[in-house]
Amino acid sequence: MADKELEELTNKLAQTKVDIVNELSFKGRGLKLNKKEDAKEIVEEIEKFQNLTALRLEGNTVGVEAAEAIAGALAKHPEFSRARWSDMFTGRLKTEIPAALKHLGAAIIRAGAGLVELDLSDNAFGPTGVDGLVELLKSKSAYALKELRLNNNGLGIGGGKMLAQCLLDCHKSSTEAGTPLALKTFISGRNRLENDGAQALAKAFKAIGTLEEIAMPQNGINPPGISALAEAFENNPKLRILNLNDNTFTEKGADIMAKVLVKLTNLEVINFGDCLIRTRGAKAIAEALAPGHEKLRELILSGNEIRKDGASAVAESVENKAHLTLLDLDANQLGEEGIELVRGTLETINKLDVLGSLSGDEGSDDEDEDEDDEEDVTQDGSEEKDLQDDDEEGEVINDPGFIIQGKGISPSKQASTASTTLDIADEMNNLKLS
Repeated sequence: MADKELEELTNKLAQTKVDIVNELSFKGRGLKLNKKEDAKEIVEEIEKFQNLTALRLEGNTVGVEAAEAIAGALAKHPEFSRARWSDMFTGRLKTEIPAALKHLGAAIIRAGAGLVELDLSDNAFGPTGVDGLVELLKSKSAYALKELRLNNNGLGIGGGKMLAQCLLDCHKSSTEAGTPLALKTFISGRNRLENDGAQALAKAFKAIGTLEEIAMPQNGINPPGISALAEAFENNPKLRILNLNDNTFTEKGADIMAKVLVKLTNLEVINFGDCLIRTRGAKAIAEALAPGHEKLRELILSGNEIRKDGASAVAESVENKAHLTLLDLDANQLGEEGIELVRGTLETINKLDVLGSLSGDEGSDDEDEDEDDEEDVTQDGSEEKDLQDDDEEGEVINDPGFIIQGKGISPSKQASTASTTLDIADEMNNLKLS
């Protein structure tokens, strides 16, 4: 190796920072922690753990008193940085969860810890749960936050707005302190944010500007919300992963998003499956992606009522994508002729191996290519379906068991199946509430 190459390698190694994670895990223990005494094992393990940077509690259920005891031990660890607390409130009342979260958040603040990761996914705490996070997310302990995962929490519009305001406040105060919030990952799927929640979060995303991964599938967002998000994405040029699966773009939203995609050249994964972009939307996205986006690995446009002309345009757009491993166009309306057209195009550009299954295609060759992209959408751009926020107070609501894993279900159908399952689960919860 030449001296110059050796010097460059040495410099790169010197600049490399290794994030050492010393994790204490109680994952999947099924512990029912109600009283202080129930948490004795966890408290003792936390107190004697040296250099504790991560605590994993998912698969247990933590009450207020137990959370307070755990918090007391956690407050002794200023090095703590990763709260991996998904699925840890199963069977808890909505009134319990904010109090438990406040105890844990206060402990992090008291320790002077700098939180890098906060994962509270699969805890159905609704808008009231965000109350328990406000102090933490506005504190100095959140200035270093890089990953925020709040998937399947039932936030609703109200919770989405509160969360957005917390992020804005944190960004403002951290910037004034000279250490601006530089969030990289934001996950908030299946939260029924709808347009108002999405628009509020878009303001936060636009202010932050450092996001690399955004996942907001199944949130009942349609063109007004999509438009606000697209504007925010433009201000986050480092975006690598973008997942808006199972929202409602329509042709209007797809056109707005396409204009922004042109500028997001670092994208590696685009998931716009089940977004009703239809043929004209597919053409707009294809045109946006065609000139560049050499880093693209996955392009998912399944379940969008795309017909052969749109699918063909998409196929042509991936010619220069050397890193592409998946093009998903399943569950559209190509018909046999369209399927052959797509396959022929991809074969010509040596990309046939990236094409996902088309076994769920819903088209036929005699379908008319003319279409009305607004036929299933109301005048304000919203879908003709009821998207209610479940905001009942004081009863048992946490039951992540209804979440499906998608085994045996094609990727294009998973999101719609999950939506149905969510509705069934809501009805079951309403029965509990009654």
